[in-house]
Amino acid sequence: MKFIPTPLPGMYEVHPRVFSDERGYFFESYNQQAWEAAGIQAHFVQDNESQSARGVLRGLHFQQPPRAQGKYVTVGAGAVYDVAVDLRPNSPTYGQHFGLVLTAAAKNGLWIPPGFAHGFLTLEDNTVFRYKCTDTYAPETEGCLAWNDPTVGIDWAGIWNQYVGPNGADFAPQLSPKDQQGTLWTHFTSPFA
Repeated sequence: MKFIPTPLPGMYEVHPRVFSDERGYFFESYNQQAWEAAGIQAHFVQDNESQSARGVLRGLHFQQPPRAQGKYVTVGAGAVYDVAVDLRPNSPTYGQHFGLVLTAAAKNGLWIPPGFAHGFLTLEDNTVFRYKCTDTYAPETEGCLAWNDPTVGIDWAGIWNQYVGPNGADFAPQLSPKDQQGTLWTHFTSPFA
């Protein structure tokens, strides 16, 4: 496995080594020893999977301490634009975001440590999104940062237009009621150290 640091401290792109031939392919989707050798200490306790139509936007979600979650996210089918926002006030990149297109074909992933808000936009129909979490779901600790916050400035539409192309559908993400009510950055007080 190859771990590439992102501009946000502690977050990594993850690229497994894939063995392919005319029969198909094989790769290790997770290897604890490889992660520890890269300096990543993560104990996963829950795996989740969602399936979405093209144009679904989920996020930007987080769980507050003491139930904060680290997430290792990958795509089993289709493609997403995956984004994390640094919510750690003592971090040099507090309030900044990093995004990466994850695809089933590339088999790439993203390690997002605790202290980040996370969201994704599906770029293909029937996209299957998978994430391993370091804590179980605790709805009483859940928070949601506004997906379209102008201060955070995620260019969802730019990625959509780049991926879907000029003849694709206009950018109009499908959102849950909860995600339509996310907190704006100007009203956000971080629960993280």
